[in-house]
Amino acid sequence: MAVITGTNWNAYDASTMTAREIYGRTLAALAEKDERIVGVTADLEKTTAIKFFADKFPERFYNVGIAEQNMMGIAAGLAKAGFIPFASTMAIFACMRAGEQVRTDIAYQNLPVKIIATHAGISFGHAGTTHHCTEDFAIMRAIPNMTVICPADGIETSKAVQACVDLPGPVYVRIGRGFEPPAYADDNYTYEIGKAITMHEGTDLTIITCGIGVLQAVNAAKTLAETDGLSVRVINMHTIKPIDREAIMSAVVDTRRILTVEEHNILGGLGDAVASVIAESGKGCVFKKHGMQDTFATIGYAEDLYSYYQFDANGIVDKVREMMGMEFEPDENWDDE
Repeated sequence: MAVITGTNWNAYDASTMTAREIYGRTLAALAEKDERIVGVTADLEKTTAIKFFADKFPERFYNVGIAEQNMMGIAAGLAKAGFIPFASTMAIFACMRAGEQVRTDIAYQNLPVKIIATHAGISFGHAGTTHHCTEDFAIMRAIPNMTVICPADGIETSKAVQACVDLPGPVYVRIGRGFEPPAYADDNYTYEIGKAITMHEGTDLTIITCGIGVLQAVNAAKTLAETDGLSVRVINMHTIKPIDREAIMSAVVDTRRILTVEEHNILGGLGDAVASVIAESGKGCVFKKHGMQDTFATIGYAEDLYSYYQFDANGIVDKVREMMGMEFEPDENWDDE
């Protein structure tokens, strides 16, 4: 990336690398300049791609074996000693198997442990339900002091990793498994934790999404403009907590229709976070949450599952068309509310 010197790749290579590989390479580059950075994993250094860091800094890397709970405890201890630990494991293990240690050892003490959770959502679909993770937003955003981030692609993963190093307290960064296509053409954009990014302007409806949904929503917005004459705004809500309230309310006022799209259970995730902001504002709109409908995902390759559960552009187009047939309260005067 342009802001990191000493790497042997750039943003234009992102289409040939997984987000986790970009994470590993970014972490290794950051560690060259910051000796506080250490790495911890639970026997998944290759799988999570922290191997790039481990190969470069073996004396600052700790593989604790298949013991995720112990890994989080060790990460907490390293943080207490003045280090900035990056703990790498699969999302399902980070939020559930080690959930108590994340809450009590790390978040309760507000320690700067950065949890990089790979294979999130249904991206590891063919591994089965035990390796799917569609509950982590709900779990992690309910833990005090925790920042929750879901980058749109590998380019944004690199930006998130860079941004979270000096952020006080724990951070949960959720990324997928495979070669998800880039949502960004390059890294020439401003990234700030807690500040959403408008990917496509629109006035008829707003799609608020994160992760794999960003590119698919942008493609859906382009299709809807061509086929239906609709003007659809797409917001990349890469930070689930703290959420960008201003971006949400601007969309409510401007478009009066909000569709959230997430690779997560519709309970407790991005949709509920957005709904809470809208409900607390007292302003009305047409609103729909699109995600896993409180069910476990079936087994299959990720690409097939994204289509089956309508997380792809075609599925999002259908959801938008459904919403355009729904009416909202015509009252435009919200000054008295």
